[in-house]
Amino acid sequence: MNVLFITLDQFRGDSYAAAGHPLVRTPTLDRIAREGVRLSRHYSQAAPCSPGRAAIYTGTYQMNNRVVANGTPLPQGLDNIAHVARRAGYDPTLFGYTDQGVDPANANGIDDPRLDSYDGVLPGLSVGLYLPESQAGWIHYLRAMGYDVPYGWEAAARGEPDRPAELSLSGFLTTRFLDWLGTQESGWFAHLSYLRPHPPYAAAGEFSRMYDPADVEMPIAPVPASQRHAIHDAAMGFEPSAAPSDPDQMRALRAQYYGMISEVDSQLGRIVRELEERGEWDDTLVVITADHGEQLGDHGLKEKLGFFPQSYHVIGLWRDPHGANAGRVVTKFSENVDLLPTLADVLSIDEPAQCDGRSLTPLLAGEDVPWRTAAHYEWDYRSHFIRHATSDWPRDRSLSLANLAASVSDDLGYVQFADGTYRCFDLLADPTWRTECRDTERIMRGAQEQLVWRQEHLRRDLTDMLLRPGRPGRWPHGFKEVALASVTT
Repeated sequence: MNVLFITLDQFRGDSYAAAGHPLVRTPTLDRIAREGVRLSRHYSQAAPCSPGRAAIYTGTYQMNNRVVANGTPLPQGLDNIAHVARRAGYDPTLFGYTDQGVDPANANGIDDPRLDSYDGVLPGLSVGLYLPESQAGWIHYLRAMGYDVPYGWEAAARGEPDRPAELSLSGFLTTRFLDWLGTQESGWFAHLSYLRPHPPYAAAGEFSRMYDPADVEMPIAPVPASQRHAIHDAAMGFEPSAAPSDPDQMRALRAQYYGMISEVDSQLGRIVRELEERGEWDDTLVVITADHGEQLGDHGLKEKLGFFPQSYHVIGLWRDPHGANAGRVVTKFSENVDLLPTLADVLSIDEPAQCDGRSLTPLLAGEDVPWRTAAHYEWDYRSHFIRHATSDWPRDRSLSLANLAASVSDDLGYVQFADGTYRCFDLLADPTWRTECRDTERIMRGAQEQLVWRQEHLRRDLTDMLLRPGRPGRWPHGFKEVALASVTT
């Protein structure tokens, strides 16, 4: 079986046709949803990119992997999706980026240039096409095609509407993947990591004109300043995260975002057609998710941050050609940390002991099994203060208070801030997260649920094993077999 593991960037879970969006056209994603399973309440575990992807790749919550910012190193010793794929006999190959910085313990001295960037490649991946933050390979390609494109990702991306869509960043990645595919025999594993949809809000070619801003719905308005948490208020006053106040600008931004979604959908369509022509579509597992969502103007914000679910509710599609699950919609809460244990399960590989997620296999098969009753995510914003922090550590722990954890259930949205404040939203009365719950018992239930969640998911990769004769417990992959063999020889 082939494996196509696709991550999109900043893709909201309600922004494509299969999820019920009335405007956006996504025929390829719709087809994959019809032929597989759609995870309708699927959540990322963190934002921005590096923290969100660390959860995907390692199957761990931020409170365990501790990748809290774009620039936090990925700790050595964590297992990941690439290593699992290799244990299953694949050579997992990257097209795009993973944003996982090197652990300084693995650096080649203090002058190692990898210590200056979070652009690192996830350990275990082979590289078919590497696109660092600069997107230099794409920009060199455009300049070779005769376009006077400035160096620098954002400046080049702003010109996407003025160039043919086939020259887009997503098109460049797709073409390089298809070139590689042409050299492969069946039994490959590819990780396609698309930087779309993503700011700047500029769709490629004709897709920039696909949606009339006049047809685009307006976002959820923010609550008055007197009702906002300080973090929400600060984000609205911060230019990079403040949504346009002008309605026309807001509609135009949303129209471009939807255009980017349709454009990347068209690139996925190229891949599906090629796999069909190769006779491999019916032997290819397709997994699609996103590292995080996008505020898209909701609550007066854009980009990915804070505690509102728009930054964390993401697309989730799982198409297993050998599973009898076509067209199923899973309505239980699923999370990106579930993808690694599910993949290990499907590939008949032991899931890493570190995994906080659970295999989705029974839900994909339609079984009614005991499951989580809330989704969880975290946002750590210490990176905004690190350069101003004092050097009086460990006595000064102020950076450790710059984070929050959120839980969303059927009836509550509960947010706990590290400074001791909280917000609890009544989702039965108002699903838009603008009406606070005043019922003390319900608030206590939200707080207790989150506390139980944290206690249940304390890091466990070495805790469930005992150093005793017989080596009882759940040992990390390979260790128990070696240990038992040493006892019997």
